[in-house]
Amino acid sequence: MADRQGAALIVGAGDATGGAIARAFAREGLTTCITRRARHLEDLESLAAAIEADGGTARAFGVDAREEAETIALVDRIEAEVGPLEVCVFNIGANVNFPITEMTARVYQKVWEMAAYAGFLAGREAARVMSPRGRGTIIFTGATAAIRGGSRYAAFAGAKHALRALAQSMARELGPKGIHVAHVVIDGAIDSAFIREMLPDADARRARDGLLVPDEIAKNYVWLHRQHRSAWTHELDLRPWCETW
Repeated sequence: MADRQGAALIVGAGDATGGAIARAFAREGLTTCITRRARHLEDLESLAAAIEADGGTARAFGVDAREEAETIALVDRIEAEVGPLEVCVFNIGANVNFPITEMTARVYQKVWEMAAYAGFLAGREAARVMSPRGRGTIIFTGATAAIRGGSRYAAFAGAKHALRALAQSMARELGPKGIHVAHVVIDGAIDSAFIREMLPDADARRARDGLLVPDEIAKNYVWLHRQHRSAWTHELDLRPWCETW
């Protein structure tokens, strides 16, 4: 039987923000349960091994967050094998860029499934096990697109707007039950392998603190979890000092 102190579920733990969040909660003494689709299981296991090497505890799960049965089974397994779920972070992005006349129905639906519907499944299942205990933290990772839709980002903006509305509704319903629901707007480019490939000036931006640093983002997620209920933050926006907004 694993340590019963509690678990932090990170849905969408990649090499940047999700991984940093997992490491941060592991340092808090929680067993971090990290998930991505099964084809990324090897990467997840490497992240779990790194967390363990740093003195934390981690479990890797290959799960398709869009599948209801898999999400239900995951949360039940965490409760049975790891410990009570204290934190659930939904961190799936699904950022795509298409002109509206070239966007297929399948692309739009897939983005919605990944960035909105999967968030509903994760949030609902977390609430299901947290509610009887009267405690817990559920955090949804949002984006600039959650606030305003940009040109060629109709699918991404639609999904992230939906996720933000979900977070607002859940916060109002679950707050009186002792569950802290928060939505974090990540407004800017994150220092990651993807961004370094996409932005030719990534190195220059990093040198002047112009990229969001995953470990600094993660500190804010831990801070949200630590907040006393007399002063809960629902929505938090994070951006580099130089970001236009």
